[in-house]
Parts: sequence; C-alpha cells; structure tokens
Amino acid sequence: MINVAIIIGSTRPGRNGEAVARWVHDLAATRDDAQFELVDLKDFGLPHLDEAMPPAMGHYDLPHTRKWADKISSFDAYVFVTPEYNHSTSGALKNAIDFLYAEWHNKAAGFVGYGSLGGARAVEHLRLIMGELKVAGVSSQVALSLATDFENFSVLKPAAHQERAVSAMLDEVVAWGGALKALRDGTTPARP
Repeated sequence: MINVAIIIGSTRPGRNGEAVARWVHDLAATRDDAQFELVDLKDFGLPHLDEAMPPAMGHYDLPHTRKWADKISSFDAYVFVTPEYNHSTSGALKNAIDFLYAEWHNKAAGFVGYGSLGGARAVEHLRLIMGELKVAGVSSQVALSLATDFENFSVLKPAAHQERAVSAMLDEVVAWGGALKALRDGTTPARP
C-alpha cells in the first residue's frame, strides 16, 4: 500500500484550501488502496528559501528543511490542493516545493485547484514544476470554481460531479504512485 500526502498549498488567513483538502481527505479515507495524510504547509513554518546550498545538492543544514524533507520523502505520491493567485499557484507552495529536490523524484501527483476558473492556470504551472522534479502528474484533476462550488466564495459546497472528479484523480494517483515505486526502489528491469 502506498502513502499519499494531500498538501494544503496555501497559508493565507481565511484560506479555502483547508476545507478543500479536508473534503478530499474525507473522500480518500473511504478507499482501501492507499494511506492518505493531510500535510499543511502552515505546520512547517518554512521561511523564504534560506539554505546556503542548492536543494539539488541534497545537503540541508537547517532543522525546518530537514523536517520538511523527512515528511515529503515519506510519501509515494501527492495531491496538491492549490489556490490560483495571479494565474499561478501560491508563493507559499512554490517556496515549499523549491526547498527540496530528490525527495520529490519518481513519484506521482494529482491536482485540486480552486479559483475563478477552477484553479486551472495554477495547476498548469504546478505541472511544469513537477515535470522538472521527475514527478508524474496524472491527467485527471479537480477544478473547483469559486462561483459554483463555494457559497459566497468562501464556504465549500462542491457540485455533485466533483466527487467523481476526485475519485478519478485518486484512482490515477494511486496507480501511478504504485507503478513508480519500482523505480524508486531500483527494481525496474535493466534496459537491453
């Protein structure tokens, strides 16, 4: 069984991301094909990237970086819950991703975006970032509109079809996360 992090990608006071992530987690918890854990960026208190060495070197001096690295490396796959700010993801999520390098490699990611256009542009930026980090972004994604999936733009009330979207996305995350496990473990067959 694989371990999947559902990462709350906003630290803003009054954020919608926590409710969205808890909703996704509640749906995921009914499954028996993976373990799911909420990971809240607020719990890690990451400052702006402050390591002297580039993350690709894998040398982390600071306790907050080591704590974050230990948490992220413990997962086989991720679900990123992201708001859309200025046609992109949040600065807090981008910063948290940039703190690490190899801890992300050869894993899978799904995306739950929310915003005026369902967070679609934020997700597209995350897909580019994940590609550089050797993370396989799954095709299915969840796009929550502030106008139709929230009451007064702040209380989550997802349309009925959104549960099916979450299920489809999680199906792919679990399948890809499991398939990439062999690559992470070094058990893939050698090339001829």
